[in-house]
Amino acid sequence: MDKARYVTLAGYNRWANGLIYGAAAALADADYRADRGAFFRSVHGTLNHILVGDRIWLNRFTGEGVPPAALDQILFDDLAALRSAREAEDERIVRWIGGLTPEALDGPFRYVRAADGKRYEQQLGPALDHFFNHQTHHRGQVHALLTGLTGEAPSLDLVAYMRDVGLGGFRMLD
Repeated sequence: MDKARYVTLAGYNRWANGLIYGAAAALADADYRADRGAFFRSVHGTLNHILVGDRIWLNRFTGEGVPPAALDQILFDDLAALRSAREAEDERIVRWIGGLTPEALDGPFRYVRAADGKRYEQQLGPALDHFFNHQTHHRGQVHALLTGLTGEAPSLDLVAYMRDVGLGGFRMLD
């Protein structure tokens, strides 16, 4: 497995979360909390869910921390506390990914799924693909909610991140 890919995805995750939280912070509290019909109802509920998912998977990957009890658990009731926790979690992700070896990415890891107590084993790399895809999926839902509320939301394209930080050999030609 290519470690650089996961380092890029961890950096992208942190960057995209910064943008989405910045846009969420500009909302009126009533809009931020309003049930807009999303799977986790509101911007607030969806941002909490992304953090819930990250904590569940990081517990599975590392054995550290206590995973949340439910997928819709509200870990933090106010945006400032949620944002602070998000930033800390993103730094934790970046550090952990940075310490992985190619052997670890290719190797198996085991976990118990809390919902049914079933035990699983799978290769770490593909599990990380799911981990980062889950974040992107739900950030996309927040992006849609923000667009509906404000008429626009920040670009979260991976290529925009790559241009912003100078990855992927990007250069302006004209």
